[in-house]
Amino acid sequence: MLLRVMILYMNDVMSAGLHRLWKERLVGKLSPFAGMKHLDVAGGTGDVAFRIFDAVNSVKRRALRKVDEASLEETQIYVCDINPNMLNVGKQRAAERGLRDNKSLVWVEGDAEALSFDDNSMDGVLKRGGRFLCLELSHVDIPVFKDIYDLYSFKVIPNLGELIAGDRESYQYLVESVRRFPPQERFASMIGEAGFEKVEYENLVGGAVAIHSAIKL
Repeated sequence: MLLRVMILYMNDVMSAGLHRLWKERLVGKLSPFAGMKHLDVAGGTGDVAFRIFDAVNSVKRRALRKVDEASLEETQIYVCDINPNMLNVGKQRAAERGLRDNKSLVWVEGDAEALSFDDNSMDGVLKRGGRFLCLELSHVDIPVFKDIYDLYSFKVIPNLGELIAGDRESYQYLVESVRRFPPQERFASMIGEAGFEKVEYENLVGGAVAIHSAIKL
């Protein structure tokens, strides 16, 4: 319980609660519907998976698409994470939502660089027509905002990690790893070079966060 509280609380503190809006935007771009198979990589706490589940099961979505119960049962959301503690947080949250034994949610411990899933097996590796989306902290290129963002990242976040989670080192690593992540244009090019089509990205909060999307044809 303590681990869960720290993880979720730190997400809220670091992003001022905006991470919830970012994830809603991500799932909105995905437009999930019943019968699809989704793979959420590094999604152990279930934040995105639960949003996909809720979108698919919403009364409005079902009414618009005339979804039957059989289609809902075929919907599968695989949550893959290398960290078993994060997966345990997600499983606990699922249980609290009454989803402990729900067959649509599948929790898998695994490495993003060596996935255990069959190729061409997912809608959303990917089968033809499947859509790739990536929500990631990224690079700010607005001069004044960049200075403020850098100050917050390198000075405030590690201190918050030490104060709230008792772990300055992990949050210092988080900030540094974000800076090593390719800038938006470069990452979009890498996605294209990997064979994806219709590559695009959307900056949120001045580029502090970016959503990249592409389709496997």
